[in-house]
Amino acid sequence: MIPYGKQKITEEDIDAVIRVLRSSFLTQGPAVSKFEQSLRSYTDAKHAVAVNSCTSALHLSCLALGLGPGDILWTSPISFVASANCALYCGASVDFVDIEPDTALMSVEKLEEKLQQAEKEGKLPKIVVPVHFAGQPCDMQQVHELGKKYGFSIIEDAAHAIGARYQGEPVGNCRYSDITVFSFHPVKIITTGEGGAALTNDLHLAERIALLRSHGVTRDPEKMSKEPDGPWYYEQIELGFNYRMTDIQAALGYTQMESLDHFVSRRNEIASWYDEKFNVLSVEPLRLKSERDSAYHLYVTRIEGGEKKRDYMHNQLREAGVGVNLHFIPVYQQPYYRTVEQTEDMQKECVSTDNLKWLNNAEHYYARAISLPIYPALQLEEMHHVVQVISQVTRDFEQ
Repeated sequence: MIPYGKQKITEEDIDAVIRVLRSSFLTQGPAVSKFEQSLRSYTDAKHAVAVNSCTSALHLSCLALGLGPGDILWTSPISFVASANCALYCGASVDFVDIEPDTALMSVEKLEEKLQQAEKEGKLPKIVVPVHFAGQPCDMQQVHELGKKYGFSIIEDAAHAIGARYQGEPVGNCRYSDITVFSFHPVKIITTGEGGAALTNDLHLAERIALLRSHGVTRDPEKMSKEPDGPWYYEQIELGFNYRMTDIQAALGYTQMESLDHFVSRRNEIASWYDEKFNVLSVEPLRLKSERDSAYHLYVTRIEGGEKKRDYMHNQLREAGVGVNLHFIPVYQQPYYRTVEQTEDMQKECVSTDNLKWLNNAEHYYARAISLPIYPALQLEEMHHVVQVISQVTRDFEQ
């Protein structure tokens, strides 16, 4: 089976992990700081806080921005559930903004329409989380302008997009957002096994995220309620979590960062090759917009013919050894999101028949989307096999 995504681990990666295993620190040692420094250097962000998952990064980012009961977070419905769950972890409500039909990114036009309506109803979001779906950045300058007008904070969900660029600058620099989060899951661009990070240019936000990732405990005398009794003294000053990244993970992340540009370049080569081959088939890749360079975490095609043809092609490709996937089922369709009662009963409004008019593009996308294999080690003969199977399955379906 050719998987849709796969990590690439080098001997240098393995050696780096072994060095940590032989060192004095498996966690809370120097490797985490070194990895964080590499993230800052690559993205030009002032601060980076490494954590044990991107989900944790989202949760801590929401807390750092003060999200809580009575607040509302808006995000894209075409994302993994973590992009919405982070609101619920904070006791807040979540709602969804429809996507652009040609990119599957949050639509700035739909966002503005929804903000105008929400302002009339007194239900403006506290935080908006645009998702850089498949590795392509959203139109962050426009989202930022709306944030200034309507008063919401912005978290860039860049779980798919480390190595991508917007307006020629690296995703993660937080020029148009308060915080950017990355994922280092094995199918992402680089990996730490499991892991994530939150980047920001705001020192206060960075310090709060760092405090909350480690139980809310500090050894900083300036933050304590009294003079320390000794060098052993610490205080818990907030209710935090154990969201720390280990040195084992960070060592792997640091060496993976050295390969990041190569990984992204290779993914772009594969995407360009697919684009050329699919130009003559009834398969429509997502469109890459100007002033954006995608990291191509995913290569998503849209199948003309609707849900029936998508399902047929999905099943036939898997039977032929091509491990296609579907990214993603709209979050609001998940059983939990259909039943949970949130603050102000927001979720019932999200999934009501009337509210689906705001999410028409997401519904249409879900009925057509298939993610094809793309990862640095994908071989040319495997790519040819993918295209040949799609071509054959398309002919079979149409007969």
